[in-house]
Amino acid sequence: MDDNLRREIILDNYQEPFHKGLIDDNSYCKVNTNSESCIDNLDFIMKISNGIIEDIRFDGEACAISTSASSILIRKLIGMRIDDAKDLLKNYKNMINEKDYDEDVLGELNVYNEISKQPNRKNCALLPNVAIEKLLGEMENGK
Repeated sequence: MDDNLRREIILDNYQEPFHKGLIDDNSYCKVNTNSESCIDNLDFIMKISNGIIEDIRFDGEACAISTSASSILIRKLIGMRIDDAKDLLKNYKNMINEKDYDEDVLGELNVYNEISKQPNRKNCALLPNVAIEKLLGEMENGK
């Protein structure tokens, strides 16, 4: 991917993130996630209906990588079946950790395919992934 396009996608999703801002609704499950190495401290909420992710929202303070990754992940995940969402999250995590992954599944998330060149940014890119995996786990366990 062209470096200018990469920067533009990340910057757009940082400056105008998709679904930023929480809502007060008891039908959503909520988790907090934060980074030990950065300012990142984000709350995520998710609503699932009939095995499909109906909505995800986030809010808090975070760097450009965490905020943009949250925005892009959320946009991709809304409307997905849980199994497909888990597959996307696994592929994304594999890409960040330099393991085999399916780039076709990731779409715009491929902007982070070189994040491993900056190892300290890997946690930033994975923060929303960790939160959403935790939400899915809690919702499957009925919490």
